[in-house]
Parts: sequence; C-alpha cells; structure tokens
Amino acid sequence: MSILGNRVLRREDVGFLTEGACYTDDLDDPALEGALWVTYVRSTMAHAKIVVDASEASTMPGVAGVFTAADLDGPTILQGQVPMFPEAMLNRPILAIDTVRFVGECIAVVLSETPEEGADAAEAVSIDYEPLPVVVDMEEAATDSVLIYEEIGTNIAADFSALGMATGITDDSFFEDCEIVLSGRVSHQRTAPAPLEPRSTAATWEGDKAIMWMSNQAPHGVKGALEPLYAEQAKGGFQVIVPDVGGGFGGKIPPYPEDALLPWLAAKAGRPVRWFETRTENLLAMGPGRAHVHRFTIGGNKDGDITHYRLEVLADSGAYTRLGAFLPMFTLIMSSGVYDIPNIETAARSVVTNTTPTEAYRGAGRPEASLTIERAVDMFAAEIGMDTAEIRRKNYLKATDFPVSTAVGTEYDSGDYEKSLELALQAAGYSDLRDEQTRRRENGEVVQLGIGIATYVEITAGPAPGGAEYGKVEITAEGKAKVYSGSLSHGQSHQTTFAMIAADQLGMDIEDIELVQGDTDQVAEGVGTFGSRSTQLGGSSIHRAAGEVVETAKQIAADLLEANLDDIVLDHSNGTFHVSGTPAVNKTWAEIAEEADDLSSESNEQTKCSYPFGTHVAVVEIDTETGGVTLDRMITCDDAGTIINPMIVEGQRHGGIAQGVAQALTEEVAYDSDGNPQSANFADYGIISMAELPSFELVPMETPTPNNPLGCKGIGESGAIGSTPAVANAVVDGLSHLGIRNIDLPLSSRRVWESIQNQKD
Repeated sequence: MSILGNRVLRREDVGFLTEGACYTDDLDDPALEGALWVTYVRSTMAHAKIVVDASEASTMPGVAGVFTAADLDGPTILQGQVPMFPEAMLNRPILAIDTVRFVGECIAVVLSETPEEGADAAEAVSIDYEPLPVVVDMEEAATDSVLIYEEIGTNIAADFSALGMATGITDDSFFEDCEIVLSGRVSHQRTAPAPLEPRSTAATWEGDKAIMWMSNQAPHGVKGALEPLYAEQAKGGFQVIVPDVGGGFGGKIPPYPEDALLPWLAAKAGRPVRWFETRTENLLAMGPGRAHVHRFTIGGNKDGDITHYRLEVLADSGAYTRLGAFLPMFTLIMSSGVYDIPNIETAARSVVTNTTPTEAYRGAGRPEASLTIERAVDMFAAEIGMDTAEIRRKNYLKATDFPVSTAVGTEYDSGDYEKSLELALQAAGYSDLRDEQTRRRENGEVVQLGIGIATYVEITAGPAPGGAEYGKVEITAEGKAKVYSGSLSHGQSHQTTFAMIAADQLGMDIEDIELVQGDTDQVAEGVGTFGSRSTQLGGSSIHRAAGEVVETAKQIAADLLEANLDDIVLDHSNGTFHVSGTPAVNKTWAEIAEEADDLSSESNEQTKCSYPFGTHVAVVEIDTETGGVTLDRMITCDDAGTIINPMIVEGQRHGGIAQGVAQALTEEVAYDSDGNPQSANFADYGIISMAELPSFELVPMETPTPNNPLGCKGIGESGAIGSTPAVANAVVDGLSHLGIRNIDLPLSSRRVWESIQNQKD
C-alpha cells in the first residue's frame, strides 16, 4: 500500500516544537565568531538629491566603519532579474549614489560592535536633502507629469503590448455585437508579505571563499546573482546557506542591496558581519506585492452569456523594476479566468513611482487576474439580474473540453470548475443562505448578510511551458537514503513530502530518509521555492531519481541472487529485493549498497506547468450603521490534482486563505502624497490575526494533471487567489440592494460606511 495520499504528520514539527528553529539571527557558527553588526542608514525622503557626511558617526564608540557609495571599491550596483526594462530603472544602486527615490532606500552603512551602537551611529550620519518632485500614485505616474528618471524621459518601464506579451486594445467596435456592456475599475492595493522573521543575512570569508547565510527562498538564485559581483575576490568559491526560514511569501526570492553588500563589508573589516532588520525596516524596504490598477470592460447578452472581455493593467513597479514590474505577464495570461469567453483583449504597462520596489507576493500576478474577472462577472450578473452562481455555471469552460486553450492562448491542463462550485455551494448551504439574506432585507435589519462566490484558476510551476528542479537520491552504506533538492522549504514541509515521494519508490520508512537542502555546496544546483512549484517539479525529480536508483539496485540484486534482471522485484512492504515468488531469499538496501561504488541518481526533469482551480464561498455580516464587516464563514474547494499528503495541503490552504482574506479586509501599504509610508509598523499595518478569521471549511477535490508523473498541482498560493474575490464579492453582495456595485479594497469600516452614505445622498 502506497504512503502517498495519507495524512502523515509533519516530520519538521518535532524539532520546531521541542528544540526550536534555528534562524539566521540565531546562528552561533564558529565562522561567525566576533562578527560586526551592520546597520543601514535609510532615506527619509521619497525623492531628493543627497549629500552625505558620516564624519561624526565614524568616531562614535563601537563603530568600526561608516561607508557611503563614494567609499565602495567593490560592487556598487545590483542588477535586476528581468532584463527587459531600461537600465537605469533595472540596475539598482546598492547605496544611493547621489539621488534617493523612495523612503527607506539605503544611503550609508555602519559597522559596529553591537546593534545598539550601530543604531546610535546611524542617527548621527548627516544627510543634506535637496527635494525633488514626488509621484506616488501609479495613474499619475503614467502621465509623466513628474519624471523619476529624467534621462529616460518617461515613467513607463514597460509596455507589454509593444513587447508582444499582450493582445493589444482595439476600439469600441470590439463590443458592437454585445447587448450588455459595462466597464469598471478594480484597485489592487499594495500588500506587505510581512514574514514573522524579517530579512537576516550574515557573511564571512574563509581565505578566498565567500560564505553567506541568509533567510531566503532560493539559495542558488542568490549565488547566481551575487557571485559575479565578487568574481575577482571569491576564487575559492561562493557558498550560500539558508537555515530555517520564518516565512517568505515571495518577498525573499531575490537578494536585496542590503544582502549584496555584506561580503564586501566582511572583506573590508576582516571580520564576519551580520545584519538583522527591524520590523519598521521590513515594512519600509522589503518589496510589497500587488499594486495594480485594472480597468475592464465586459460584454455579452441579456441571457447571461459573456462573449467579450477587455483588461487593461497598470502595475506599480516602485522606484526600481524588480520582479513586481514583470508580474503583469502572469495577469495577462490568466485574464479569462475559468470562463469560456471567445473574445478577449489585453494590455499592460508597468510604471515607476517614488515607492518601495515591488516584488512577487503569494500568487504573484494571478490573484490580480482572479479578483478583476470575478468582480467583473459579479457586476455583469447584477446588471442583468442573474444569480451569481448561475452566471458562473453558464459561462464556465466545460470539463469535457480539457485540455483547452483560452482566447489569450493559455492552455489549461485539466479542470472541472462546475463540480468545484457545486461542492462548495452544497457545503455552504447556499439556498438557505439566500433565504436568510432575503429575510434580513425584508425586515430592514441593521446587520445584513452577504454571500460571495469566486471560482479561480491559476498557473503553478510557470510560466508556460513549465520548468525543472534538481533532485538527487543517494543510498547510504546503512541502507538508508539521502534526498537532495534544489527546492527550499520555508514552511512547505519538504522534509515530509519529499520523504514520502522517495519512500513510495524505495520501499523505505520515511524516518530513514534525510532531506538535504539550502546549501549550495551540498546541493549541486537548484532554482528554489516560489510559484507553487516545489512538489510538481522538485517532487517529480525525486520521484524519477528514486525510480532510477531502484532500477540500478535491481541489477545488483540480480547479480547477487544469480537471477535474471526481469525476475527481480522490490518488496515495498519491507524494502528488500528478491526473485519474484521467493521472498524468503532477499537482499536489503544495505547489502545492495555494499556492492555499489555509488548508488545514487540525479534528475532535473522538465515538466509542464499546471493549472489548479477551485471555488471559494465567503459569508459576511455587515453592520450598515458602522460599516463593520465580519467574516462569518469561509468555505473553499481547492483542487491541486493528486494530493501527496492531505494534512500538509490543508495547512497550505489555511495560510493562503488567511492572506487573501487579509487583502480583502485589512491590509494595505499606504503612502501620503509626499511618499511618506503610513504603515511602518504593525500598529499601522493591519496584519490579519486569528481574531478576524473564522474556522475555514475545506472541501476536498482532486483532478490529476497529466503534466507530471505525480499528477499533482501547486497549492501554496491557491488560497490567496480565491479568497480575496470571494470576500470582496460577499461584501458588495450584502449591500447590492442599496445600489452599491463596487468598493475598493481593503474593505475597512470607513470605506464600507462611506459607500453606504454615498448611496443615501
């Protein structure tokens, strides 16, 4: 009997709950003994010319050095990851050279014996600011009325239509055959990843070898980005080690300038260095996500058939073009959502603003597509007076059509959207909820009920056509196994999931399988963990490598048992090899390993991306006198193909749903018109907590994908893609009888109350 599909307790939890995790800031590695502390001096203005004087700070107690851009004789620029943007926007100064472009940008760096001495010295660094015009709003930035890079002459970092990555927009004749046409605007506010462990990095040199420890999602990606900066010094190699990670959510994929400078500082000081950011620094300078404005037009007939859809995306890159500037690509290819819309037009632009550069955040481009199409479908239903569940049934892509290509050319692998809807509605008791809503409206009750539906589809392990991840399986002399993965667990439970996959192939107990990850010296290559790619790519490589090891072991067993290879079988129940029909005479893994010089196999299997989907139903209560919103129930049916471990999948769903609800109700990275952050700590930034969340009602469903040998799809981001539009739709649904058709997120009490008052005026 296979272990796959069973509820196996996380192997990681024993250590976390007893000995405790070891994060980067916890390290007591002898190589870091005597480390100096790194403190960055950050800009307090959003756009200005600067002159820096560090003379006073340099003489303060415990200070080993203060450096500005003028002092750097090593790397000065951190190159961007996606070279499709103008060079000045793409390649970010590690320390601001003569101009700052957002509050929080690094201007100088202090080395000190203690963090407290570093903080004092940072305060003493004198910065003379010559203010420049500021543009914070992305729609204003797109007009080029204020230029952030005068030498480029525009704030438009990329036009995706001009790059051939969007279909382009025609004129209004596109909708001339439609009986019903309506347009809208959907705002996707900036949201902070806000990992409970902020960014943390340490660095040292062992001769001419650089070693870095950091809280990150992709150690090989960090090595690939930073090793070229130190090519002359690091002749002995460049090693990146990732200890336990307390959350990433996309914000810890690439290295930041703060990370890039640490090897130089260690070399300059002749001592190890460590950096650990404060929560305020994290909210100021770690890349937020989302930050889109979408304009849509949707058309169809009075019977509810949706035939035309136009999506125009404006994305806020922040002051430099990091990953966030590229994410409209994901939004565009997922623009049609789960609907069979034959005619679609898309366009997208990324613009720079005087704000923190945006990064990938849980879902990365797909939540934006889902929120807009789901709001558009709800608004279309309201326009023609159709139930929101019925309009979805009428327009879904049909299960019998898969694999299917959408009007924008995206090929979905497998799906049954109507089934996910029916399962979710049944679990919710949809008919009874509608009856209760009608009763409250007829009685004119203060607290109204809203029911929101959202059916989503996303792309995982993308972009198309797919990707690969390194995996290696090695049998030890004791007859146990080591699994090496280029993927990196920071909450995804690789130690359990990958051991289960290997155990299923090897016939071993998962306790006999060790996972090796997060060290570029021990793992030959890798990509990392993001985009819900780990199990379908990393797991598939481990599956294949383990299978190849079994085939090699069968050959050795055949020789030892003096039998034909075709007669040798692996008894998965006890992990022994024997001739078919004679299990009493067998060879163990340890005996096989004794005969092999190297019993291991590597894989970097290329597999196609996949398209998980599901339906979320949110039930909210709205106090029409105060605008207060309470999420009473959250019912979700999330289909991630074949499930390796239901317990781990449920945990991933819980986390994603919570973050999606947070975007809908409470979280926003805000700035004033001068570019000053208004949410620099958890007192101002409305991070969600258990107090705002109900117990989630999870409905199971599995539709395997043919695109990888495990049949699995990603699940880590799905919850954040379906829950936001479900909650947004629920709140608007609860107020629709008042004539309200849309409210910008987050749905704060003030915003909801103002919308209600505006309808009364």
